[in-house]
Amino acid sequence: MNESDTRLKKIDPALRNAGWGVVDGSDIFTEQRAYEVAPGRIVRKAKRNPDKIDYLLTYKGVKIGIVEAKSDEKDVSAGVEQAKKYAAAMNIRWTYSTNGDQIWAIDMQAKKGDFTEGLVDSFPTPDELWAKTFPEKNDWRDKFYLEPFNRDGGKQPRYYQENAVNAVLDAISKKTDRILLTLATGTGKTYIAFQICWKLMQTKWNTLQNGRLPRILFLADRNILANQAFNAFGAFDQNALARITPKEIRKNSGKVPMGASIYFTIFQTMLCGTEDAIDKSENTVVEPVETTEYYKQYPEDFFDFIIIDECHRGGANDESEWRKLLEYFKPAYQLGLTATPRRQINADTYSYFGEPVYVYSLRQGIEDGYLTPYRVKICQNKILDEYQYDPDDKIIQGEELLDKDKTYTEKDFYKGDIKIRQRDEDRVAEFIEQIEPNEKTIVFCATQNHAMQVRDMINKYSKAPNPFYCVRVTADDGEEGEEQLRKFQDNEKTIPTILTTSQKLSTGVDAQNVRNIVLMRPVPNMIEFKQIIGRGTRLFDDKYYFTIYDFVGASENFYDPEWDGEPVCPKCGEWPCVCAQRPPKPPKPPKVCPVCGCSPCQCIPKPCPICGNLPCTCPKLPKDVIEIELSPERKAKVKKDFRWEERFMFDGELITLEEFVKILFGKLPAFFKDDEDLHTQWQNPETREALLSQLEREGFPIEKIRMVQSLLSMDKCDLLDVLEYLAYNTTPIERVQRVALVRADIMAALNAKQTEFVNFVLQQYIQQGYGELSMENLPELIKLKYGTINDAKAELGSLGEISKVFIGFQKNLYSA
Repeated sequence: MNESDTRLKKIDPALRNAGWGVVDGSDIFTEQRAYEVAPGRIVRKAKRNPDKIDYLLTYKGVKIGIVEAKSDEKDVSAGVEQAKKYAAAMNIRWTYSTNGDQIWAIDMQAKKGDFTEGLVDSFPTPDELWAKTFPEKNDWRDKFYLEPFNRDGGKQPRYYQENAVNAVLDAISKKTDRILLTLATGTGKTYIAFQICWKLMQTKWNTLQNGRLPRILFLADRNILANQAFNAFGAFDQNALARITPKEIRKNSGKVPMGASIYFTIFQTMLCGTEDAIDKSENTVVEPVETTEYYKQYPEDFFDFIIIDECHRGGANDESEWRKLLEYFKPAYQLGLTATPRRQINADTYSYFGEPVYVYSLRQGIEDGYLTPYRVKICQNKILDEYQYDPDDKIIQGEELLDKDKTYTEKDFYKGDIKIRQRDEDRVAEFIEQIEPNEKTIVFCATQNHAMQVRDMINKYSKAPNPFYCVRVTADDGEEGEEQLRKFQDNEKTIPTILTTSQKLSTGVDAQNVRNIVLMRPVPNMIEFKQIIGRGTRLFDDKYYFTIYDFVGASENFYDPEWDGEPVCPKCGEWPCVCAQRPPKPPKPPKVCPVCGCSPCQCIPKPCPICGNLPCTCPKLPKDVIEIELSPERKAKVKKDFRWEERFMFDGELITLEEFVKILFGKLPAFFKDDEDLHTQWQNPETREALLSQLEREGFPIEKIRMVQSLLSMDKCDLLDVLEYLAYNTTPIERVQRVALVRADIMAALNAKQTEFVNFVLQQYIQQGYGELSMENLPELIKLKYGTINDAKAELGSLGEISKVFIGFQKNLYSA
């Protein structure tokens, strides 16, 4: 019997006999009850292809087992691959494949010597499966599981968010007090933190385990992140929340708040009472402030749980000033949140927190449909990308610094050694031509001053004149910049449309509708590169992808093994880390200060001998810069020399159009049996649409195939000819030729009025292509030809008869 009957008559009774859905606290979620693992990769035309579990077994509020069902006409092994795939995604230990007659059980966490997988006689009961999943007794683990997630407003946590929350709480239940989560930007780390805190609060967990509500601290390094988190915790009673700022402390006579349960602040406030970080990369000069270590007003054991957002940016760094705050609150359980897998550059983070208890990558987020895919457009211009002095060029300043034999590269421009204004002018004009005027865009520049100049250039070349079409948002822009950022983030507002920045917007910008990222400076740091790309990955209506415009070669980072690989240990080079299995190296002696002889150094910092301030506030001296104006002849050549290459994602990799053609060439025959089958599918609008939808789901979207069509100089041919040529090396014909070959056969079966209508449709087809022949387009063709549906009926008969003619002539059209 088919799968549906097999489930109804064999599998459903077998699960009931084992107690599922019968024993109190047990339940079965099925595909019919819409249990969806993930919605599937975002596609433009086709329906998304979600991953749905046949049977999801739950007990005591825990998703504890998966059953993949197949027809009893198939082998029991037919469902094993899917059962393992879903169990791996859901982080579920036991999973099963069944055809109703046999059951294949799989232990996803089996150790050497244990049962791994094989046939079993029956499904386990809920209590048996619980004991197999959790062989060790743990009261706190069970309490955490039994406490429901907060679902205010009907929002359901995604599967990976549940996994992350459960992994953290499981670590807490095992008394692990340093915990790390690694999740891609845009996957909801703050929401995960909220759900963790919700369960901790509802169960009244604390380090003393005395029934008191826990005291929780959320630490960030930027006010915008602390504010976003504070707002995201709105489901809690507002009296339970406290936002620690210098202003609030001053209002409270210099005392920190102590009466709340969950506190939100930034490191800088706790350490020295300042509002925000001094971002060295922004070249910001700040006025001297009186420092006060506010965190010491709290007892060392005041907080039970501390969340460190973006922990890779310094909180866990061995040399960081912020580290002493974490050390001060040593008794607290500490959770680090990061978007960056383990690398040498952030090894301190992993050394402090340990290996992540859960990892969710950008690639997985895109494949699951929870993050937006991206495409990359790389711009090259021989004159602008690498500058060589020409005697006709004008040296505005720095002639004594100019090496007339040197080739100046992107690095030289980025460091500020040389400046050519024409370079930025032409690049801005070029990307303004590329983007849609109303698409929200972030442009990353070398410095704050560079961001200001680029802002003015964008407004100069803008196709949508408005004085605030493009604005700068950097550290120097203060509250005005924050206000412009809030407007940019508001999806109902269209102005500002473009932001320029240097460092500030590489993280902490929760703007859903960003369609373009423009790179006008190199990004050598992989951590920052990931964060910049993350500005575009958030989901939004009708946002099928976002585009990265690269003028500086930064997209080479996509080909680095560190881009989206596993979090490899920088010491042993393995994942999971196997350092513990190797003989330990003798510890390095601590660094001893040569002045005070202590480790760490206990020397009292000295103020700057020039300005007398700590930290130093001396203005930076202007750097000597070479400034060039290109000759009129070179200026004219530059505008003609721009070359764009587009690359896009396929199967998790960034590929060129030429590479896409090779893949398409090899894969196409899997979609149809032979040339005749392809023609048969193409002759009917509905089966044609089904074929195109299947191609899109498999990673071959229509817009990419049309790009191949242009690459092959087949724009005047039907898309059928493109597919046929790639699959079977046939000779393509142009649309006008196809119509000429079969026009007589088509018209032979039609009356005069039908002939007039079909001739009109064929003319649209010759001009526009196969898209004119879709059922979706039929009403538009009728309106274009007759004005109204009723007028069309008067000429051609009922809608059913019109549809019959419309579908019928296509069979002859595609017989050629």
